[in-house]
Amino acid sequence: MDIEKIKSNLKTESIGKNIVYLDTIDSTNVYAKKVAKDNEHGTLIISEEQTAGKGRLGKNWASNSGEGIWMTMILKPKIKIQNAPFVTLVAGAAVVKALNNLGIDARIKWPNDIILNSKKICGILTELSAENESINYIVLGMGINVKTLDFDQELSTKATSILKEGFDIDRETIIIGILENFETIYKEYVEKNDKREILILNRKFSAIIGKNVYVIENNERKLKKCLDINEEGNLLVQDEHGNITEVNSGEVSVRGENGYV
Repeated sequence: MDIEKIKSNLKTESIGKNIVYLDTIDSTNVYAKKVAKDNEHGTLIISEEQTAGKGRLGKNWASNSGEGIWMTMILKPKIKIQNAPFVTLVAGAAVVKALNNLGIDARIKWPNDIILNSKKICGILTELSAENESINYIVLGMGINVKTLDFDQELSTKATSILKEGFDIDRETIIIGILENFETIYKEYVEKNDKREILILNRKFSAIIGKNVYVIENNERKLKKCLDINEEGNLLVQDEHGNITEVNSGEVSVRGENGYV
């Protein structure tokens, strides 16, 4: 990866201004948590390979050398702890906006997956450190399948890559687009508590609004119709009896009625 290309073309104030570039690491999120205290807001950890990449709910994330974007941002926002999970929606909005600007018809599978042609190309993992109701830092990890062409049998039904879907775009261009869009949207939220663009993008590019989905909690699957994303960033779903409930992203997974989405 050409880190100098990113640095020389990136038009941000703080996001990505400091880049730590690694050849291999267990997990960029794990590494970011180790160095977060000693690094400034906006520091970006990028690795060519992850040997123990992880996704939401403790799932493994395959991260082969040179095939994707495996990166984590260190963020130090002055917001309430309860508002931190919304940063995941900020990230999703930034990724889909950047990819769509590049002609890639990406969609968001709430709360943290990015979908292309009904298969996953990107996962987002947000973790935080806090004490006394104050946030020390947030690490925001993204794993994006860019060049991967071979997936094992289980993954091939639900995962793909940008190249496999016909888009030959270099990783540096994708990273620059994501970081620039992220900073703009993130600042609106953190500095002004303005959620409008985040919610507009999450709704506009939703892969599941208007569809029937399985809401999976404690290994129990319930078929619901996805209606909307509310102001708190939670999913509004309706059951077969017409009852509307709110789903928090916490320990809940969402799957499509007939496939991944």
